[in-house]
Order: sequence, then C-alpha cells, then structure tokens
Amino acid sequence: MIRLIPPITAVETIAEGPSIRELHRLRQQYGPGRWRKKKGIALVETDDGAHQPAEIHWYEAHGIGKVKTKVKRWL
Repeated sequence: MIRLIPPITAVETIAEGPSIRELHRLRQQYGPGRWRKKKGIALVETDDGAHQPAEIHWYEAHGIGKVKTKVKRWL
C-alpha cells in the first residue's frame, strides 16, 4: 500500500472525454462526469516508511474527485 504526500506538482491532463480508454468503465463505476486522465509528480510513502518521488497517474471528474491513483514510475 502506498500513500501520497501532498502537494502534487507538474500536473498535466493527458487525456479527456472519449480519448480515455476506460471511459465506459469509469462512468459505470463512478457515474457520469467530465472525466480526465491526469499525471503529476508527488512524494510517495511506501510500506516500509520510505519517502520517494514518483510520477503518478489518476482519473478525475468534477464532483467525483480523484480515483484510481497509481504509480507509473519511480524518480
């Protein structure tokens, strides 16, 4: 289990609307909204208590918030 330590910096939108491959599943699971896939850099706390910067990706929609956050690569 990982834990993000705010703030998330260098936030970019990498896909939105129909460009998102998982759009149908996101709408089924979390509801309709203007879905965007985003990426950014954040400090991550690992299971052993170490803090390490990582590139993270997540989906978000207005009124729903961030969902499915995952580490894409360690920096």
